Amino acid sequence: MRILFLNQSPRTPPGKPAPYDKEQVEDLLNSYASPGTSVEIGFPDDFDGSKVLEVIGEQKVLNGLHHAMEVPAIVRKIAWAIQNGYDAVIQSNTFDPGVEQGRLIVRIPVIGLFKTSLHMGLTLADRIGITVPLPSHVPYTWRILRAYEMDKYVTSIKSIGIYGTDIQTHKKEISKRMIELIEESIGCGAEIILPLGGALIPYVVDPMDLQEATGIQVLNTKAIGIRHAETCVNIGLVHSTYTYPLASLSGMDLVSRS
Repeated sequence: MRILFLNQSPRTPPGKPAPYDKEQVEDLLNSYASPGTSVEIGFPDDFDGSKVLEVIGEQKVLNGLHHAMEVPAIVRKIAWAIQNGYDAVIQSNTFDPGVEQGRLIVRIPVIGLFKTSLHMGLTLADRIGITVPLPSHVPYTWRILRAYEMDKYVTSIKSIGIYGTDIQTHKKEISKRMIELIEESIGCGAEIILPLGGALIPYVVDPMDLQEATGIQVLNTKAIGIRHAETCVNIGLVHSTYTYPLASLSGMDLVSRS
């Protein structure tokens, strides 16, 4: 089985600091997969407006605008995935950009880590506490939850306040802050913790370490997404055509102008 783990933005050009080491992260992702499954990181092609992520990221105001700009390029890459032999696509970003739209172009599973992890959490607990990297993620996350009609199950959304291209150097700081937020979340009634921002957790901090430090389960969004994709492929599940009716489109239709 081949799974495309699709990055939200184009690959970092040479000479610029990448948000993570591709080979190292790919090894981590494959450690979550079953034998016989290959998880491969992929990137959408560059597109007009791709610099929005860099600009608002430097300002630490990741408010969702960058995800709106990314959707057409993500959809095109999802269409490319089925043409290149992938069995499923996982959107690597935990805020699910392009997932709903991508399901309108292919008949292989397109998995969003946020929605999948929310439902997994609610099979294990009644009330979820969410953490996000930055304060600007908080209202954005509430909007997504309302769209999913899942906001009533969330006790709080708390911001770590740490993000950027140098996050690998802040492991201790991120761990300490996360433990504080988890304890606050428990005080708000959370029964399980869902950390958004996979570049922090699990890429920098292992959710199991946080779980051991706090005594509450901390969901690993990447592992959940990979195993859910495997389950869908293995037992023949895919998103409903009643929910996501498909039109017949070619690759050229996705790039042609009227």
